Amino acid sequence: MINKRLLVKNLLAHNDENSFYDKKRFIDIGQKEGKAKFLKHVCALANSNPKNNSFIVVGVEDEGNTIVGVDFFDDSKIQNLVNAYINNAPAISYENIPFPHLPEGKVVGLVTIKSNGKVCVLSKNIWKYYGGTVFFREGSISMPKAYGIELKDINSNAVTTIEQHAKNNIELTLDGVIDFINNRHKDLPSYYKVFKEQFVVCWAGNQNKIKEQLYYSRVDIELINEQVKLFYSIFDEITIAFDEDSFTTTEYVQLGLGKQQKYYPFEKVVITFNHNGKYFIQSDLIFEPPQYDKKTLHHIFNTNVALIDKLEKNIKLTTAEQEDLNHLPDTYLICYLNDFLEALPQMEKAKPIIKKHNKEVYQSLKEAFRILRKVRYN
Repeated sequence: MINKRLLVKNLLAHNDENSFYDKKRFIDIGQKEGKAKFLKHVCALANSNPKNNSFIVVGVEDEGNTIVGVDFFDDSKIQNLVNAYINNAPAISYENIPFPHLPEGKVVGLVTIKSNGKVCVLSKNIWKYYGGTVFFREGSISMPKAYGIELKDINSNAVTTIEQHAKNNIELTLDGVIDFINNRHKDLPSYYKVFKEQFVVCWAGNQNKIKEQLYYSRVDIELINEQVKLFYSIFDEITIAFDEDSFTTTEYVQLGLGKQQKYYPFEKVVITFNHNGKYFIQSDLIFEPPQYDKKTLHHIFNTNVALIDKLEKNIKLTTAEQEDLNHLPDTYLICYLNDFLEALPQMEKAKPIIKKHNKEVYQSLKEAFRILRKVRYN
């Protein structure tokens, strides 16, 4: 079993970016340009490593390999994105790796790419890249190449050595459990569960019992053996259930207009553990968005547009307008989920403006984008 934090450290220590490893300060697959560049690197790394894993480490400064971290990213549908744009798509995963020195909520992203042994090809146009383009790695650069080029295995020994040096052991596992419970979450109820005598899952969060059902908020869940953060949120509530074979979370999102708020089931994730040291994660979006009267939403949408216009012009908001601003991320989200497609570009426009004026609303807006991203991919 590989300790992903050690793997990241070994990749960063190995040498500069190369044909099996790339590093990024961040990735932005919410925009066409960022999505296209991400797909280019995935394609190039898969084609350059037909027999072994290749990696993208996210949250690292190019100068000096400084680990600065990125926001927790829980997009379990990233494989859908790759399948939609790449023929002979590789298997891909995005994992969130906690590092002790990073602020709460910040992690290092680890993208693992496993080729299926066939040439990956862009299946359709995206941004300035044309469908039919094949990418390979030349050192640290992803370059287009002529279709029909032969796949060569040149990195297996190097990758195998790096992964061997990242093997987990009982000391690292025990240290991880103690650190999770006694240090990082000493102010919260914390728990752990061992599965198949091999896997240790830790979780912590505030508890709220409603009608015999226990909900958790400000939740952190980690698979300690691999140093992978499975779930993190300071907003939404989840339920947790487990048996001897699996660990299940159901996430709820709070939505509504004004004081009429309600929790809606959003996503169910089941981690199934096997005796052979493997585990499988199945995620299902179970979200049924609330529907509202279109006239009411038109009024709310126009109010939001006017609020952002006032902020952009540095006009002070009234008390009532400030209250409307607090609800803006949720109301824009509800508008989009009710077929107001123009709400998305308005949210994009609002993002840097709100970040400058109100940090709490900005965090809520980022959460709204996370929900939208999952809904759109699904």
